[in-house]
Amino acid sequence: MNLPHPTATAPLTAPDSAGFQRIGGRVRVKICGITCSADAEAAILAGADALGFNAWQGSKRYLDIAGAAPWLRELPGFVTRVVLCVNHTLEEALFLGALPFIDVAQFHGDESDDFCAQYSADGRSHIRAVRPRSREELDRLPALGTRQVLLDAAVAGAYGGTGARADLDLAAEAVARFPRLAVTLAGGLEPDNVAEAVRLVRPYAVDVASGVESAPGRKDAFKMGDFVQAALGAL
Repeated sequence: MNLPHPTATAPLTAPDSAGFQRIGGRVRVKICGITCSADAEAAILAGADALGFNAWQGSKRYLDIAGAAPWLRELPGFVTRVVLCVNHTLEEALFLGALPFIDVAQFHGDESDDFCAQYSADGRSHIRAVRPRSREELDRLPALGTRQVLLDAAVAGAYGGTGARADLDLAAEAVARFPRLAVTLAGGLEPDNVAEAVRLVRPYAVDVASGVESAPGRKDAFKMGDFVQAALGAL
């Protein structure tokens, strides 16, 4: 796979020692729930900075990460490759995170602070997904053990990918209160509303799954292109 990157810049992940607010002057874009090589190529051509692969078997966007190795390992190095874990065992998470074609793990379930600390004990990078319902729940963000935090919609019994919108006021407050965090905004984003969300929240990155699909687990190339352009043109 030899694909150009129309917006090549720093990857979605950044050193934990750095300040984060929109490095390079623009928001980053992560397209999550990629299930096949064709959609990965289309997302890269659309300008995605990062791709997400869902290793949770309960998801409509589940991908057998090891089975997809032949095409995952061919993805270009300028795209951050994220494996999404939901309540995996530590052994499973360590295995997935150590794969040579995975750059960072995203914990999107009920993982404890201790679990994430054990995962990162050897310097492994991870993203922590949080679904805040109140301002008080934002207080714990700096203590999560990672500066890479994803804010998603709070939907009972769900672990993302619902299409429900996140609380943008809470997300904007999180970005304003904790400028050292790399806040990724997720939850109900799509081409028609991402620009407004970026202007209000001013996140480090935005994350989309269902909002750019033609069917669950399959991406629409035109929607992905429209989403990236709307996000990049928002500020």
